[in-house]
Amino acid sequence: MEERALQSSLKYSNKIALITGSGTGIGFSVAKRFAENGASIIILGRRKGPLEQTESTLNKIMADNGSSAMVRSFPGIDVSDESGINDMIKKIEEEFGKIDIVVNNAGVSGPVKAFTNANFTEFKECVAIHLTGTFWTTRQCLQMMEQDSKIITISTFFSEENRHEQRPYRFRTPYTAAQGAKNRLAEALAWELADRNIRSIATNPGPVHSDRIYKTVYPKAAAEFLRISGYADLSSSQIDYACSKLLPLLGDDDVLISNTLREVAQDIKQSGRTSSANIDTLVQTLTELMGKVQEIAEKIQNNTRNMIVDREFLSQDDVADTVLNLCDEKLSRLINGRIVPSDSVFYPVKPQIRTTLDNTSFPFQVTGKVVIIIANPANRQELDRLDVLTKVLHQEGVKDLTLFLPQKVTGEFRDFSCIEFDISNEYQIKAQIHEVRKKSRVIDAVIYLTGNYDYNRPILSISRDEWEFLVDRFINIPALVTKESVNAMCPDAELDPIKYKNSEGKIILIGPESPIGTKISGLVRARSEIFRGALRPYTATVNQELFEVLGSSIRLFLILPGNVEGSGSNAQSLSQSVVQILSNQIGNNNDSIFYVDEVRK
Repeated sequence: MEERALQSSLKYSNKIALITGSGTGIGFSVAKRFAENGASIIILGRRKGPLEQTESTLNKIMADNGSSAMVRSFPGIDVSDESGINDMIKKIEEEFGKIDIVVNNAGVSGPVKAFTNANFTEFKECVAIHLTGTFWTTRQCLQMMEQDSKIITISTFFSEENRHEQRPYRFRTPYTAAQGAKNRLAEALAWELADRNIRSIATNPGPVHSDRIYKTVYPKAAAEFLRISGYADLSSSQIDYACSKLLPLLGDDDVLISNTLREVAQDIKQSGRTSSANIDTLVQTLTELMGKVQEIAEKIQNNTRNMIVDREFLSQDDVADTVLNLCDEKLSRLINGRIVPSDSVFYPVKPQIRTTLDNTSFPFQVTGKVVIIIANPANRQELDRLDVLTKVLHQEGVKDLTLFLPQKVTGEFRDFSCIEFDISNEYQIKAQIHEVRKKSRVIDAVIYLTGNYDYNRPILSISRDEWEFLVDRFINIPALVTKESVNAMCPDAELDPIKYKNSEGKIILIGPESPIGTKISGLVRARSEIFRGALRPYTATVNQELFEVLGSSIRLFLILPGNVEGSGSNAQSLSQSVVQILSNQIGNNNDSIFYVDEVRK
């Protein structure tokens, strides 16, 4: 009788909570909190060992509570793996029949690199885990979720908690793009699930005490600063190589570190791309390099700590408490669809968003410029916008205008130089951009038109293939175009970052349009913001890296057509705005995101 009373007093008894990335860190702490409150727990992650330890801990908590709850573990599950998630969902349905709470926690630090040097495959993998993993796991779990269920998404305070404040996170472009989209996805899910009385809330915990941030993110960021700025007589590639070998050993046995230092020194010596320094001198240099990395990492940590009101990072248990409270029935109803910042970081940011550009005040100066336009128009409206843009640029005197287009539409632009391309082919895009640079000896601007998607279609009706197509079109391809454009504008700078300094050029992303119509619902507006919400923080982060880290005068601009009135965009006005950006006549250097169809009356 007493055992039954204890069990019924547990707040989440008879509830089933699925927590992604629950073998370690925040996910582990969240799983413990739910177990302490009586819930059955489904844990999953890529590594079997940590999940086994988590399972043992949870079973002990449940035994101590006298709870009849269960733990089910799914090792080897990467949330970005479609088949892995699908197979897991089938087993959960057979065993449990329902899911009451989904906590989207799984994540990776991703490449901690300046975007110009980040590996594109790693970029896509980071986005796939954070964004696609959240989308697909949620979509599949919803098959077993009933009214009063909760979806809690853990994202980040670096990106955008609201649409007007951009928080760049240098060296983390895939992370910020994915997190920005994830925040907006959490909002859209709340709208789509309102009729089912299922609530979706995101929480941005900010800096959290964890091995990931202390042993991975901060040291890798410090190493990237040194790779770009230089250290001793080591080349950029040598610093990169040394850090890749030595950073994973931080905090390990001194003998292992000493042996690895000597091995790395020998590798650098044998490469033949260093001074005549002997091995012992190189070992000393590498030892000092690691000391400098740790010094900078601690400085980054302290700078962040100094922006927190009580100078304390949250603990993983603090985040777990937040998640548990967000699942409360009354609280979740009050804040459904919100992005809840649980951090205390006072993070000052420069304003970067403008509503309009004055297209009449200045004489445009684009004569003689070399411009590339990349597009994959899917309908007549997108073709017409591209047609107007090419004609306006030609009329304004652009010297060399090259279009990268799929074969199906090249015939409509016979008056221009057209290159047929496959938008999904990384190497083709890279090769063609660099070929134009080689031929013209300069690239002044690259313009990429993302196109639009159907905001009237429920997000939860989108298939996995369709979702991945959208992620490619609105996140991955813009990132690839940006990276390869900057590197074509600065030949050889990838190997010698000093060459980025004072380089000039423009990249313009023309993103998806605002919804059109006289009565636009909150649901439609929420859907329209998912990928716009990826491009805004991505743009802010790229520009911070270009200006503050690389010392470049190259800028990335984002134009988001359409307006809140729903009257649609004006292709002529948009094209004139592009011309004005190319003319260096936009005023404030911080301005990088433009809503060119918004008019203040």
